[in-house]
Amino acid sequence: MIKCLGHIALSVSNLEKSLAFYHDLLGMKILMQLNITDDRISRVIGVKGAKCRIVHLESGSGILELFEYSYPQGSNKARTINQYDHGLIHFGFEVDDFQMLMQKLKNKGIVFLGEPVEFRPNVWVAYFYGPDGEVCELRQQP
Repeated sequence: MIKCLGHIALSVSNLEKSLAFYHDLLGMKILMQLNITDDRISRVIGVKGAKCRIVHLESGSGILELFEYSYPQGSNKARTINQYDHGLIHFGFEVDDFQMLMQKLKNKGIVFLGEPVEFRPNVWVAYFYGPDGEVCELRQQP
């Protein structure tokens, strides 16, 4: 039986750029950083010679795990995925001050997919792009 959702993992093209976004801009706390140069990641993903750096970021009880592969280097598929496609389409952040954070992101040039919407009374949602085109959600509820 599954105890809880432990984390969401994201493969990124540039770890420093992603840390500037998730840590510096959004305020997530860095929990752990690893540089995997032995065969652990190769064995777990089934690709001989794989190497990567990993960072765990925390927000509340949620963990975002960032992977930057030096080998093999992947391609960016994020912008080819639509919100109605099958598979992982976005991950969400619960916020206390929706309007303030949304304006902060807009001021930093962050691109939103659409407009903010009140889905139910006092429940606001907006989708925006992360550094590699991944879709993130801001969500405020009472």
